[in-house]
Amino acid sequence: MHFYESVVDLIGNTPLVRLNRVAAGLPPTVLAKLECFNPGGSVKDRIALRMVTAAERTGRLRPGGTIVECTSGNTGVGLALVAQQRGYRCMFTCPDKVSPDKIALLRAYGAEVVICPSAVLPDHPDSYRSVSARLGREIPGAYNPDQYSNLDNPASHYHLTGPELWAQTEGRITHFVAGVGTGGTISGAGRYLKEVSGGTVRVIGADPDGSVYSGGQGRPNLLEGVGQPSLPDSFDPTVPDQILAVGDQESVTLTRRLAHEDGILTGGSGGMALGAALRVAAECGPRDVLVVLIPDSGRGYLSKIFDEAWLRRFGFLTRSDGGRSVGELIATTVSRVGLPVVAADQTVADALEIMRVAGVRYLPVSSAPPPVRLAEITGTVDETTLTARFEQGRAQLTDTVGGHMSAVLPVVGWGQWITEVADTIAAAGAAMVADGGIPRGIITTHDVTAMLMAPAGDPSGDGAWR
Repeated sequence: MHFYESVVDLIGNTPLVRLNRVAAGLPPTVLAKLECFNPGGSVKDRIALRMVTAAERTGRLRPGGTIVECTSGNTGVGLALVAQQRGYRCMFTCPDKVSPDKIALLRAYGAEVVICPSAVLPDHPDSYRSVSARLGREIPGAYNPDQYSNLDNPASHYHLTGPELWAQTEGRITHFVAGVGTGGTISGAGRYLKEVSGGTVRVIGADPDGSVYSGGQGRPNLLEGVGQPSLPDSFDPTVPDQILAVGDQESVTLTRRLAHEDGILTGGSGGMALGAALRVAAECGPRDVLVVLIPDSGRGYLSKIFDEAWLRRFGFLTRSDGGRSVGELIATTVSRVGLPVVAADQTVADALEIMRVAGVRYLPVSSAPPPVRLAEITGTVDETTLTARFEQGRAQLTDTVGGHMSAVLPVVGWGQWITEVADTIAAAGAAMVADGGIPRGIITTHDVTAMLMAPAGDPSGDGAWR
């Protein structure tokens, strides 16, 4: 009989599959390394096994201990798999942008999950990294692997992933493309491939727009598990030859194309890596062999990237079955006005002046530079509430906006029908309009009423946009 002692023994030796359709017409052989074939469904199984084994060997993790880690889901699943076999308790902190599917998956493996806000800085006490570190200090017998600083992260890829790629391609690999994330995969596997090839293999990283790896300030994005605010210790900046920035819209589009055209279901980070790979492949020759690492399965994203309602809500998908869209209403004004915002530390007088100049009744609150991301918006101020507070003597022009802001407005998509979002807008009085995951403007109940009453060809009714 041939069998494995446990699912942990199935980690590694994932297959390569040629991308025949999504890469059709490109000169090189384009292969996908499918990490979804690991038992936990992602590349993170590899680092989980090595980090736990190393901690046991050094005494940092003892029998009956608790593994505490911050994760977007995949690392947590890998750690939970290993912990099950060795009798450890698991507690994970996750940012609130992680899909409900992945949270449910972590709990299905017996882990405890703490949800933390994503719209805070990494050193904020409520960030998922800070909460993980605090729990690691407070829980007796706890071990915090900290994948961002743990050098066993890149070591697992140096000793396993890199050698697999070299053997599977019989040494013919010329380009290796992977999402950067914590930096472990690209640093470890990339270093091995460069060493074994004598430096001829080119290593290319992919990361979201705004990430520190691609020259940004570490701004938040809608994709999970990628994009960092600072360079982690697990990343070796000398390994990648190039890092390409890939936006949310391109990542989402290619994630869905990969499923529809080549039958490979992955998450947004896989689509992001594919976006970079296709750009590189366009500049390769027919004798080149490009391998792109697809880090996980798309089954953890069914309620997001593969859900059309979610895609429409964030402006990644436009309805084509008729109806009058949100975009019709504000398209003529967005290019001129954009999305005016006010910082929490600005004064109420500043907010009112911005409203007057922009001709708006609502202002999102954010301290981020334009274009502001959805996750960077922390609240809302509106003209009606401010006026009422003045009349009641509860507000002064010199007050800071932070003392008078309400909740963040709901989000509707550029391509959604007005009738589809009318109830959402009515409940809050207004909503932010997202286009490709980026907020472009605000639509109010007044705008909706005007549009629904306007004749065709005059989508804004009286031309007002507030």
